[in-house]
Amino acid sequence: MKKENITKILSALDQEYGIGKDGFHHHKDWQLLIAIMLSAQSTDKQVEDVLPGLWKKYPAIEELAEAPIEEIEETIRTVGLYKSKAKNMKLCCNQILSEYQGVVPKELDQLVQLAGVGRKTATLFLADTYGIPGVTVDTHVLRISQRLGWAKGKNPVQVEKELMKVLPEDHWIRINYQLIYLGRSICTARTSHCDRCILEEWCEKKNLNKKKSDKTKLDKKETNKKSVNQKNVTSKKSVDKKERKVDAKNAKNNKIL
Repeated sequence: MKKENITKILSALDQEYGIGKDGFHHHKDWQLLIAIMLSAQSTDKQVEDVLPGLWKKYPAIEELAEAPIEEIEETIRTVGLYKSKAKNMKLCCNQILSEYQGVVPKELDQLVQLAGVGRKTATLFLADTYGIPGVTVDTHVLRISQRLGWAKGKNPVQVEKELMKVLPEDHWIRINYQLIYLGRSICTARTSHCDRCILEEWCEKKNLNKKKSDKTKLDKKETNKKSVNQKNVTSKKSVDKKERKVDAKNAKNNKIL
C-alpha cells in the first residue's frame, strides 16, 4: 500500500474515532492491569460496571490475593469468562506480591509471565501506565490489517511486527481501539460492509473483490461467447449434413433416370 494512502487512512480513523481513549477506572497500577485483563472477550461497559464494586471490596492487592475464588467470581459475574478470570486475578496478584514485592513489573517479558496476562494486555498496560508505545493485536486488528493490506502475518506477533514497520510510532497505541471500533460495527469477521466503511476508497480487500468481480464477469462473458460459437458450429454441421443428404438423394435420382 502507498504511504500516502496509509496517511489518509490514519487521518480518517482519527476523525471518526478520536486520538485518545479514557482508561479504566482505577487508583493503582495493579488495578489497571486487572481491569485490562477483565476486558478480554468483554465490552468496556461490562468492565466499567463491575470495577467500582471490585475496588470497594478489594482496595488492596493483598485482599484480592487472599479472597476466595468463589467470592471474586460473584463480584465479576457479569463479565465474560468470569470464572477463568477470577482464578487468574487471584494468581496474578499473588505473583506480583511474591515475585515483585507488590509492584507491577515494567518489562513486557516479565508482564507476560503473570497469570492471565498476554501480550496484548501487557502492551496496553505499558502504554496506559507509562506511555510506552506499542501495537496491540487482537482479532479485529489482525483481520482489518490484513484486509487493508498492511500485514500478511497469520498470528498476532507477526502482525504486530509488520504494523510497527508500516505505521508511524505516534499511532501505535490508538490503532488498537480505532480498529476494534471499526471491526465491531463495520468490518466484521462475517461480513465487511464496504459500502458503509470510511476506508473503502483505500482498502485493498475492496479493490481485490472488485477485480475478482470484474474477472468473473469477463469469464462469464467469454463462456457465453464460446457457448454461442459452439451452437453456431453445431448448427452449421447440422445444415451441412442435411445438404449432403439432399445431394446424395439427387445423385441417386439422376442415376435412376
